[in-house]
Amino acid sequence: MPTSYIVDMDGVIYHGNRLIPGAQDFLGRLQSGQHPFLFLTNNSQWTPRDLRYKLEQMGISVEESAFHTSALATADFLKQQKPNGTAYVIGGAGLTHALYSVGYTLTEHNPDYVVVGDTRSYDFEKIERAIRLVQGGARFIATNLDLTGPSEQGIQPACGALVAPIELATGRKPYFIGKPNPLMMKTALRKIGAHSSESFMVGDRMDTDVLAGTEAGMRTILVLSGVSTRETIETFPYRPTYVFEDVQHIPVDTLA
Repeated sequence: MPTSYIVDMDGVIYHGNRLIPGAQDFLGRLQSGQHPFLFLTNNSQWTPRDLRYKLEQMGISVEESAFHTSALATADFLKQQKPNGTAYVIGGAGLTHALYSVGYTLTEHNPDYVVVGDTRSYDFEKIERAIRLVQGGARFIATNLDLTGPSEQGIQPACGALVAPIELATGRKPYFIGKPNPLMMKTALRKIGAHSSESFMVGDRMDTDVLAGTEAGMRTILVLSGVSTRETIETFPYRPTYVFEDVQHIPVDTLA
């Protein structure tokens, strides 16, 4: 059975709307070697359809089933915890669509959950409302704990930074669903029928990608095309199995 690959997207495959050099070749080698793979992203703004279209515009063609996001993982979790529940959401279309698809109702009135994800639509009024709802008893959920994410212009605030005002004002920490939560990794492996011991996690962050893969029992590959650097590695108590400049340099058929 060929080795399986769980692959992060932001900082690994692209920056914003710019494909990282070698990403297309990397995917081609996965496909030609019949390596099962899944794109796994903590970014909850986009639906699998959005992500498929985005990659198509960059010259990469894959099915919608090749994507798993923290929004989908969050929706799966909430469906298991409280089927057909209600939520107040601060987040993008990927998150709202995922919640709708599992039967959730989005409301500002006495919701079961306050759910925060990545978004570029974020204002003081939404923060105030979320604070009041959490104080009123709504359970606090966040799609991912990333404080920043890579973009064409540099780093930008991510979900972990967006939840901070609500957390500090209420004194309540959210439950984070995305990487490095093992829930997301187990779902991803199950989705492609892979075992952790026969799989690689490929990412650009020590604090989410490498940690998630390590805790899931996977071998890990850190690429230096995104957030973490060689200097960053030395600040963590765990290490990636391999380090490459970018995905173009990963020898997918010969790694052991």
